Amino acid sequence: MTYRWKRTKHPLSTEPRSFEVKASIFIVTTVTVTAVTIISYLYSMKFINREKELEFLAQIKKTSRQSSKMTVLVGRRRIGKTRLIRESLQDEPYLYFFVARKEERLLCEEYVDQIRDTLGIPVYGEIRQFKDVFGLLLDYAKEHTLSLVIDEFQEFARINPAVFSDMQSAWDSHKDHTRMNLVLSGSVQAMMKKIFEDNREPLFGRANERLYIRPFSVDVLKDTIAEFYPKYSPEDLLAFYIFSGGVPKYVEQFVDKALLSFDEMLEEILRDNSIFLEEGKNVLIEEFGKDYTTYFSILSLLAASKTSRGEIESILQKNIGGYLSRLEKDYQIIQKKLPIFSKPGSRNIKYAIEDNFLHFWFRFIYKNRGTVEIGNFNYLKALVKRDFATYSGRFLEKYFTEKLALSGEWSEIGSYWEKGFKNEIDIIAINRMEKRALFVEVKRKESQYSEGLLRSKSIPLLKKLGGFQCEYQCLSLKDL
Repeated sequence: MTYRWKRTKHPLSTEPRSFEVKASIFIVTTVTVTAVTIISYLYSMKFINREKELEFLAQIKKTSRQSSKMTVLVGRRRIGKTRLIRESLQDEPYLYFFVARKEERLLCEEYVDQIRDTLGIPVYGEIRQFKDVFGLLLDYAKEHTLSLVIDEFQEFARINPAVFSDMQSAWDSHKDHTRMNLVLSGSVQAMMKKIFEDNREPLFGRANERLYIRPFSVDVLKDTIAEFYPKYSPEDLLAFYIFSGGVPKYVEQFVDKALLSFDEMLEEILRDNSIFLEEGKNVLIEEFGKDYTTYFSILSLLAASKTSRGEIESILQKNIGGYLSRLEKDYQIIQKKLPIFSKPGSRNIKYAIEDNFLHFWFRFIYKNRGTVEIGNFNYLKALVKRDFATYSGRFLEKYFTEKLALSGEWSEIGSYWEKGFKNEIDIIAINRMEKRALFVEVKRKESQYSEGLLRSKSIPLLKKLGGFQCEYQCLSLKDL
């Protein structure tokens, strides 16, 4: 087994990084502290930065003690949905059903075994349909409080789509006089959106609450790298922000292995049998289905800085309007961006991949999949190192944009550019209450900044900011 230590200020701790003790039996021979003290400092990846979500789920659970509540929880794979749910229910018994791709009868057998073991109630006869399992639990919830989690709920669409209408009928009949905390979790976002937000679907309008799980914020990432690698450089922090994308599974991968420098993280990503090599496919192919090749082509071009619809259509030689719309609204993988102060209906649009890691994956791994296939990782690492200074610039802007948003100081934050992507200003932050505007140029090196140039680019916007106090600032790599 592997015991993970958390870096602390304990006087007996001299190691500046996290480290591991691996043993089949817990025996300590290298330090002179008691086993009790050692065990008290054992560390497994702690549950961080989900306080608001836990409070939200706790409140729903509390209200479900009066009448049943249905909560839909959605987020991309690896984002920590299951861990969040389990953490929210750790103080009580609950049922956790995972919807694997197998026959409904086999799923029901597993669920019935869990019901017997967890609730201690006898179940007689053979149950072959989920509607009967759900009905049984609603009957139980008439007399007892019950939390029921159904993970990868969207998979019922492949196993038996009638489950949704069966659940709707039973829920409508019993929710008001039962006490069930029903949490339905899914990672195929387009399917979950269809199940609960399409007014033609049986479960439309049934959810009391929806919770979308987002990546960790830049503040959490900075705190994490500072705790486990205090000698980090700004380049390391920027790389951690890009490579992990704030996705808990990736953060855990780097922290658990104590790989938090730029070079160490890159070595972990680009090596034989790395979990990261196939991650883009694992996360997205199921979302996109048979059209995944077109979607992958679009995302690859976006990652290569082809950010306008016209550029992409000229390369692919096909109309991609519908694909872009679905990527933005259904899959929530890209974001449509307009210059700040744009009029409604403006065509001066950019598109960007929102997920930092997926952006990196399409830019370097998917684009160079032939190199990956032959295992020439040294070549690929050299390619990333050569291009990283230029490539990471957009993420430096994104980092500071998120940081400004977290400050709570600004009512609007955006970028500005003119037709043809000319006269760009990286960040503009507006505080309308205090009539303040902040114009920011983001540079890797502060020496490359010209306040005069930034002021000249801001001139077309000043007439929209009459009476505002305008500030001009450079944010650079050192400001991380």
